[in-house]
Amino acid sequence: MKQSPVGSRQGAVRLSFMVAAFTAHCILPTAYSQPGGYSTQDKKAIKLYESGSTCMQQRKLECAKSDFLKAASADERFVEPRIMLAEIAEREGKDSEAITRYREVMSIAPRFFPTAQLHLADLEFRSGQYVEAEKNYQGYLEKEQEPQRKARARLGIENCAFAARAIQQPVPFEPANLGPAINSGDPEYYPCITADDGTLIFTRRVKAPQIQIYGMQEDFYMSKRGPDGAWQASKAIPTVSTADYNEGAGTLTPDGRFIIFTKCALEDGSYGDNLRGLGSCDLFISQRIGDRWSPAQNLGAPVNTASWESQPSMASDGRALYFVRGRRTGNGVSDMDIWTSRMSDDGSWTKPEKLGPNVNTPWQEESVQIHPDGRTLYFSSNGHPGFGGLDIYVSRMQDDGTWSKALNLGHPINTGADENSLLVSAKGDIAYFASDRPGGLGDLDLYSFELYPEARPQPVTYIRGQVTDRTNGKPVEADVELFDLSTGNLATAAYSDPKTGEFLVCLPSGKSYALNAGAEGYLFFSENYDVAAATPKEPITLNVPMSPLTSGSVIALRNIFFNTASYELLPASNAELNKLVKLLKSNGSLRIELGGHTDNVGNDAANQKLSEQRANAVRDFVVKQGIDGTRITAKGYGETKPLATNDSEEGRALNRRTEVTVL
Repeated sequence: MKQSPVGSRQGAVRLSFMVAAFTAHCILPTAYSQPGGYSTQDKKAIKLYESGSTCMQQRKLECAKSDFLKAASADERFVEPRIMLAEIAEREGKDSEAITRYREVMSIAPRFFPTAQLHLADLEFRSGQYVEAEKNYQGYLEKEQEPQRKARARLGIENCAFAARAIQQPVPFEPANLGPAINSGDPEYYPCITADDGTLIFTRRVKAPQIQIYGMQEDFYMSKRGPDGAWQASKAIPTVSTADYNEGAGTLTPDGRFIIFTKCALEDGSYGDNLRGLGSCDLFISQRIGDRWSPAQNLGAPVNTASWESQPSMASDGRALYFVRGRRTGNGVSDMDIWTSRMSDDGSWTKPEKLGPNVNTPWQEESVQIHPDGRTLYFSSNGHPGFGGLDIYVSRMQDDGTWSKALNLGHPINTGADENSLLVSAKGDIAYFASDRPGGLGDLDLYSFELYPEARPQPVTYIRGQVTDRTNGKPVEADVELFDLSTGNLATAAYSDPKTGEFLVCLPSGKSYALNAGAEGYLFFSENYDVAAATPKEPITLNVPMSPLTSGSVIALRNIFFNTASYELLPASNAELNKLVKLLKSNGSLRIELGGHTDNVGNDAANQKLSEQRANAVRDFVVKQGIDGTRITAKGYGETKPLATNDSEEGRALNRRTEVTVL
């Protein structure tokens, strides 16, 4: 699944890789020689070696290899040219040749250049020679004193033990190419998808002659599923992408209304202050209204800094943002870790916090996805036991908010190459990734595969709805929030589309939720739903009719709860009560009646009294929050105004209610 995402460690240095290699080797004639001189006395061999070093400085790779080969042939115990040939072969991806060369170095002078043993161990590990690799990691560990290299060797030993076991227990993995509607001759990677699995947005690297340095740039493309379930031809998103800079690595809210993504190299503000970057790569946000996307806006501090921010993932609650932050260096990006920030009620972002050691390591973490269940985190790392390079892991949030120990997704999903860019669908059964494996349409392509059960997230479903004006049926743009009734915490939120009124939210199954929808000029809408029986294949579909703030408008507060035959408010009522307080505070002239209603079970007089007590309990709560009591009338109606028959439990539940009437 090797790839080169926007602002990634690999992508940032891909085109300058050989330049860095040449520069690094400019100092090798002295760096790889003994204090008293070279490891040979043969003047001809020394002359050839120095000639090869000059070729390296002049960036003439073939000339350098030719002279190093001749120098090595001139003296079979001349170590320096063999080290150079080993490193060149390693950088060219010729692992077998590099292993042979490093083994020569170790057999001739095992302590001449100790790091050769670490390179040899890495190459042996990558080629599946775990026994040999573990011996060389252990041998190097006994020589090395530098802490970071010792840590690398210790991780190598762990990798050998892990890979030797895991390679014998492969996991199910049958990837399928997404086809020509998505993939092209250009590289495609970093997919993001809506909760209903109906809209796919991804990054494509395309030719850009106007960019003088690289001639390539990264832009967004979008595809929708057709009625037959197949992906339709993808199209560029010009209002999100710009002509001269890289955009990619996006994350969609479950409904596809907002996208947060990476935009790079805008420090000069040439596209306006709203696009001015704070660092080499920043996170930006755009909103879809109908079929059009708004101009991108920088998320600003404290999410963005002078460092490198990229690869975001938005949680399904619309509040928690996960992303990767790194440090830009001359050779790319280092110290990449996963961070998280939450959106406050006023729309600002909290100071980001770095995830703990069960996720982040002293090495590299990237390509993060927080699944719509809000508790399952997929990411790539080369700092946990694995198969070498970047592997994909899963970690799950515990009840105390910490993350579980990272689980490697196993072989052959992970290999000795770099794996990242994994996206798991809301249903949890299908995963998407980018790969340049043979048989594709060109370079990196997007693939999907069925994710085996042990690596899947918590089951989730989604609610699709439409917010309309109760009086005329026109669409309404509303803030839709769902609260977990067992905890009172916000579970997820979304905005309905102003042109269609549609919204979509993703929720873990097996719980009950309170829905509140609010819009300027309207009473808020209130309902509760039990999604225990809902499945990803059979989501809940609902209508949300909003009542305008006019005299006589009525809403039922469906998320006000009391114990049986009691007027003491239960904590699960707080979210709804606070919504009522907010409505009254934002509409200073609004006067309302709170009406209490019961079913017909029990004595008529007792029901009348209970309805009055419950209406007054709601009024008392609101007044204690600073609302003038003269604006609120409380009245009990007992069982006199049923909405449904009292002959069924469902009907009686509808009749037990607290209503708000605009006076």
